[in-house]
This record gives sequence, C-alpha cells and structure tokens, in this order.
Amino acid sequence: MIFSRLGVDHRRARQARWAGQAPPGPVRDYLGSAPPGPRTDVSDLRLLALDLETTGLDPRTDRILSVGFVPVDGLRISLAGAEQLLCRADVEVGQSAAVHGITDDALAGGIELRDLLERVAAALTGRVLLAHHAAIETGFLSAACERELGVPLPITAVDTMELQSRVLRSHSGEDLPPGALRLGTARAHLGLPRYAAHEALTDALACAELYLAQVDRLSGGRPMTLKALQR
Repeated sequence: MIFSRLGVDHRRARQARWAGQAPPGPVRDYLGSAPPGPRTDVSDLRLLALDLETTGLDPRTDRILSVGFVPVDGLRISLAGAEQLLCRADVEVGQSAAVHGITDDALAGGIELRDLLERVAAALTGRVLLAHHAAIETGFLSAACERELGVPLPITAVDTMELQSRVLRSHSGEDLPPGALRLGTARAHLGLPRYAAHEALTDALACAELYLAQVDRLSGGRPMTLKALQR
C-alpha cells in the first residue's frame, strides 16, 4: 500500500509539472485535472470512447488523420457529445487511404493538429479513455502532444480488446483463434450488429456499444469498478 501510494503521488507530481510546462488551454486544464478514481463503479464511470485513423502504426513516424469520439456516461452512450474531426496532415496519406478512405483533398479542409489535440483534451477531461487496443490511441495522442505542445499526454484507459480476451477465456481455457479479438469479431460474439470498419466515429461508437455488452457479461449484474476493468 505504501509503494502504491508513492506511485500515485509520483504520477500526480509529474503530471503537475507537465501542466506547468504546457501552454494555457485545454491540454493544460486536462493535465491539471484528475481522472475518475479506481474505485469508481461502472454505473458512475465517465468514459470517452475514441478511435483514431492514422497513416500507420508507429506514433514516432506516422501521423493522426482523423479522430472520432463519443461520451459514455455510466451505462449510457451520449450521442449528443459525439464528434468527428479531420486533421490537416503535414504528410501525404499514401497507401493508408486504401484502409481508411481519407484522401489528401479531404484532409486539406481539416483542422490543425494542435486544435485537434485541444478538442480531444477538453472532451477527455474528467473521463477515462475507452478504445479497442487502446495502446494505439494513447501512444499517438501522447506523441503528437509532445511534438506540438512539448508535453506528453498521460491517459487512463480501458481497453475493450483486453476485456474481450477476458470474456472469451471466461468460458474457455483454450488459446484464442486468430482474429477473435478484432472489433467486428468481438461485437459479433456478443450479438451486436456489424458496422463498416475504419471510420473513426463509427469505430468509436462500435467500441462504446461493445464495452456495454462486455460489462454486462463480465459483471453478471454485480457491482464492478474501474480497477476491476483494468486488472
């Protein structure tokens, strides 16, 4: 418990230092705030389901092209807060357009990366990020924030891919078949409808719906906390 407390204090001190280094605005406000605590029950947990479309998979060299997000308040998806943003990229889309369908012409009408990061930070303040394979979203957002604003973006996240692994292993000790943890496959396993993939807002909504089905399956109607989701 002592070591855990020291770890929390160290993270808070580090985040406060970054807040002091960030320029005024939503990112600084985000860094100066605290996410929901680990004991928050899922019925009270505020999340932001988020998906990125990028030029590749490496946050160090690839770039964010679009972001879609939708708030999840407890066990309810808030479509009123849903938003999709295109980012004016400083590189050509290249072959990645075959995956996400975003063209260079479309991106020319997008917003600057700094504006996108500030919109995301404002939406994420006081919430936990929810994503499918969340390391992609957290890695890209933090790397982009460090390049643009000189500070990383530490993010508390819940990963629906990890949750689906628990759903599947809850009634089978066998190795999972290839592709079992993909977003569309996970949704089909839990009886959710099929959506077209690789469109940021659609994927964010698909992730939010999957999360609610996973919580229902894993909790069995019993109380469940953020800490239990992240175990």
